[in-house]
Amino acid sequence: MKLQWKVAIVTGAASGIGADSARLFASEGATVLCVDRDHHGANAVANEITAAGGRAKALTVDVSSEAEVRSMVDTTVEEFGRLDVLFNNAGVMLPSDGDAEETDEAVWDQTFAINVKGVWLGCKYGIPAMRDTGGGSIINTASFVAVVGAATAQLAYTASKGAVLSMTKELAVIHARENIRVNALCPGPLETKLLMDFLDTEEKKQRRLVHVPMGRFGQSEEMAKSALFLASDDSSYTTGSTFLVDGGLTSAYVTPE
Repeated sequence: MKLQWKVAIVTGAASGIGADSARLFASEGATVLCVDRDHHGANAVANEITAAGGRAKALTVDVSSEAEVRSMVDTTVEEFGRLDVLFNNAGVMLPSDGDAEETDEAVWDQTFAINVKGVWLGCKYGIPAMRDTGGGSIINTASFVAVVGAATAQLAYTASKGAVLSMTKELAVIHARENIRVNALCPGPLETKLLMDFLDTEEKKQRRLVHVPMGRFGQSEEMAKSALFLASDDSSYTTGSTFLVDGGLTSAYVTPE
């Protein structure tokens, strides 16, 4: 098993990438903390894992709250003795996110509070815990839009994921010699509730798909498998990476400088 005896925190674990990653990490031997603001959803995933013979616990956490994130890490270490994997996956894409002129300040602030501040706080408290463990793997969910932007206006989301990507690179360099790896998982367009709620017309969906060489939306299970690679020792020489899992989208539109 790739994560035998490891302890992992997965934020945004009530659905989508987070839920599938929590299930997969547990099936590979990890004890998983299923973290989400949606207690019912996180608890359902944790119960599913334990019913299948795995080890999991649900925690209700607002990742934009420093006190709650600190408590999340403290609880993990107190109950399970260590922290090996931190998947900072929680994020939002608000329906009213638009271009620079259309986007309200409240939309911008909420997006950055969860997508950027939440990742920073996870690292702020997760890194010392991993240092005590002797190292670990941090995976931050960014996006292909951090590399190429988005065809459908979503400026707050795009800017927030760019921030996650640059933060990941710096943290990877700073902590590389502490055996703490930090990588950015950059999904392409996925058939998840988060994106489907945003791409709420067939026209919007097709405008996104026309850019994907594979011609389809990705699945959260595919992202979970990529997260497992980054979480496990299979990626022991990988840090600071922009780990694109995007159906070829960025390869079709990014040219070398």
